Amino acid sequence: MNRNLLRWFIRAGALFTLIVVCFTPAWSQFTGVLTQHNDNTRSGQNNSETILTPQNIKAAKFGKVFSFSVDGQIYSQPLYMPNVSVPGKGTHNVVFVETQNDSVYMFDADNKSSKPIWQVSFIDRAHGITPVSCGTDGNTDISCGVYPVYGINSTPVIDPDTNTMYLVARTAENGQYFQRLHAISIFDGTEKFGGPVVLTGSVPGTGSGSKNGIVTFNQLADVQRTALLLLNGTVYIGWAGSQHGWIMGYDSQTLQRTAIFNPTANAQFGGIWGGGNGLAADDAGNIYGAVGDALFDADSGGVDYGDSMLKLDPTLTVLDYFTPSDQACRKANDLDLGSSGAMLLPTQGGAVANELVIAGKGGAPCDANPVASRIYLLNRDNLGKYNPKQDQAVQEVAGAPAGYWSSPAYFQGTSAIYYGGVQAEGGHGDNLKMFGLNNGVLSSVPLAQSTNVFPVGATPSISSSGTTNGIVWAVDRQDSLGTVPGSKPSILYAYDATNMTMLYNSEQERSQTFPRDRGGCGNKYAVPTIANGRVYVPTQNELDVFGHLPAPKGAKVFLSNGCWTFKTSTIGTKVTKLLGVSNSGIAPLTISKVAFTGAEAADFTQTNDCTTVAPGGKCRITVTFTASKVGPETGYLMITDNAVGSPHNVYMLGVGKK
Repeated sequence: MNRNLLRWFIRAGALFTLIVVCFTPAWSQFTGVLTQHNDNTRSGQNNSETILTPQNIKAAKFGKVFSFSVDGQIYSQPLYMPNVSVPGKGTHNVVFVETQNDSVYMFDADNKSSKPIWQVSFIDRAHGITPVSCGTDGNTDISCGVYPVYGINSTPVIDPDTNTMYLVARTAENGQYFQRLHAISIFDGTEKFGGPVVLTGSVPGTGSGSKNGIVTFNQLADVQRTALLLLNGTVYIGWAGSQHGWIMGYDSQTLQRTAIFNPTANAQFGGIWGGGNGLAADDAGNIYGAVGDALFDADSGGVDYGDSMLKLDPTLTVLDYFTPSDQACRKANDLDLGSSGAMLLPTQGGAVANELVIAGKGGAPCDANPVASRIYLLNRDNLGKYNPKQDQAVQEVAGAPAGYWSSPAYFQGTSAIYYGGVQAEGGHGDNLKMFGLNNGVLSSVPLAQSTNVFPVGATPSISSSGTTNGIVWAVDRQDSLGTVPGSKPSILYAYDATNMTMLYNSEQERSQTFPRDRGGCGNKYAVPTIANGRVYVPTQNELDVFGHLPAPKGAKVFLSNGCWTFKTSTIGTKVTKLLGVSNSGIAPLTISKVAFTGAEAADFTQTNDCTTVAPGGKCRITVTFTASKVGPETGYLMITDNAVGSPHNVYMLGVGKK
């Protein structure tokens, strides 16, 4: 790290911040985290966090305080609302999570009860309505990037004016497949505005799957991953998949489609996914989204925008675009620009006032000198279009060696962006890096970086009190992206935003022989939410909640495994796993019930010696899986006890073969 450069950028950033503060109102009252990465610019900032500071994030005082069990993997970012008056149930700070099992939960964010305030499910197994299995019925039109089922895959958005949450759920219904836009009340999860509505659409085109010059949205093949965007009364939804990318707009009151766009109408692919990041929007109502690998011919009168950064108006008409000069190489080597989400920057003081940051996959053979992906700083008022000889970018900075499956965050207090990429697609990670931003120009090298490496990158979030006490939070998935579903625990990291000094990680504090704060199983593209002194981390089996630790009291559960994937086994053959349950508290742990739940719970059995466990003691649960069909089966081992966060759970997955 160049310390002189770091000092210069921090001083310049501080001066810029002082100017901004002098000409902008005081930080507004915190209204919650109502959309992915906190706002429509996708900055990842919560500037109204007054409880958590770099000085009090220490392992002795801060850690995992409780968790909420759920019925499926959480791929979306938790959303948070303070002081919600729930009819008949009092006023609560609340957190919302959604699962791949097509469930939505509202929890009391302070754990006044470990049971949800409400839960709704969009499946009905008795009538053949389930989440969509990857590789459904041998159909290869849907990938297994999410394994083993697709349900609610993206982060919803909340409209505080109408107290409505908008989300997209996927279901398989007796051999047919549907994606629906739901508008539900935040108070009880009931449907609003005549919803839900089935998402459909078509555009003129000769691309993949077209018939008679029309390309039609494919309910199965087109995967909805991009977080939803609510902008001026319209809900915008993005898709990627084996056939096409799509963006559609729906009226937030009537739930009728108002706009539709396909970036590869005469080609194939061109997904809008951005690692789960949402489409971004500016105050003028313009929408920004990056497109994945596909044919690019927009510069010669075509309609295909592979590997491009798009600027669209509310009707989803392309106003402007940026396409890297090496697009043909990117397309040939799966180095799509759209693997990361765009982030809009606040007004800058240099030659270019309105900028955005975007990066994607990169490295050899397309990038050389050095072999690294490019972080593109673009002029939002003139994105630059396509020039085969020279990119028309404001600036290009060498980023992670193989690029980004994650998105950046910005902190105005340091005037810096924070990016976590990878060194190789196979799972060799990179450090989380801090790039300074001064008068609209990025530092050419990181000013600081984490000492640890994130194997698959990370999308960080920022908490601060105005422009002070900045903390960078990031979740580490230890399994590679290609490992499905993964079985290693997630790790929450906290860093001082001024210099990336590590303040805390959830594996560092040992209670006896195990990590005191061990989280649930790590998920891909997990984004933490910070609000009111707590950090909410989505995992495969639970929502973990971190905060200042209360005085030790009672029992505390530690599980040797938060999830487990059995080796593939022949139908009818038993395979077993031994699980440990430890009491790391100061009072006896009383376990009242151990049982499996879930659609395939009958194929999982257990025996245990768990009744009362003394402080420092341990009991054991032996789990047996016997496949009854070909393919994946899942079950949740639920442990009901007297410890905080009960019931606790272990996510189990077995796979049968003939």
